[in-house]
Amino acid sequence: MTPWTASRIRAAKDRQKLACLTAYDYSTARLVDEAGIELILVGDSLAMTMLGYRNTLPVTVDEMLHHTKAVTRGVRNALVVADLPFLSYEVSSAQAVATAGRFIKEGGAGAVKIEGGTFRAPVVRALLDNGIPVLGHIGLTPQSINKTGGYRVQGKGAADAARLVRDAKALEKAGVFALVIECVPAALGGRITRAVKIPTIGIGAGPKCDGQILVVHDLLGLYSGVSPRFVKRYAALGSTMKKAFETYRREVQEGAFPAAEHSY
Repeated sequence: MTPWTASRIRAAKDRQKLACLTAYDYSTARLVDEAGIELILVGDSLAMTMLGYRNTLPVTVDEMLHHTKAVTRGVRNALVVADLPFLSYEVSSAQAVATAGRFIKEGGAGAVKIEGGTFRAPVVRALLDNGIPVLGHIGLTPQSINKTGGYRVQGKGAADAARLVRDAKALEKAGVFALVIECVPAALGGRITRAVKIPTIGIGAGPKCDGQILVVHDLLGLYSGVSPRFVKRYAALGSTMKKAFETYRREVQEGAFPAAEHSY
């Protein structure tokens, strides 16, 4: 099987739908890769799913690198993209290149992702000038929740929608190989997809995007309770795991485990 690269993802526009997922550890990444997923994002969402932070803002470069290394060890075919965490690339283009370079050189990633629209174009160009492919990200940008006031649908008004279209075009011109669009009306997701010649990868952006991405924990149903509207749970592993743990505890307490077949 031919491995997926940034250029191959870019060339998939209008040829095939792209199925993308997050992964944060070796075992999950290996299974996701074996399932044929084209792009694996080591998202800064690991701040919440793996480290227990309340949002993505506290996660550090070293923490992200630790998980990126684990993921790349388990992947043979998918393109691994590493999220650059909050305040690791915003200060200057030089900072962005230095940070991104660590994820490529030390982490083994094939590309990095940064959040932001038109104003991020100089950073994108600086990264590309240094051989680092970039995945863009517009719409709801979780690293900006203190500015936006939380996790809210973006681009509802005409002016905001037009701005997001301009952002998409600016990032395309700067050289991103694809673009994540998060939490926008479905019609706007389709509009942005038609406006650019690079693949769009939606998360809560409707069915007209060129691909979709979900957080693997959401897809597997590892958490109970309310989830975002765009999430589809393909399994209920959270309840399955809890039941297994409870059964194990009961069998240990009752002396049913280990049995003869589990003993030397």
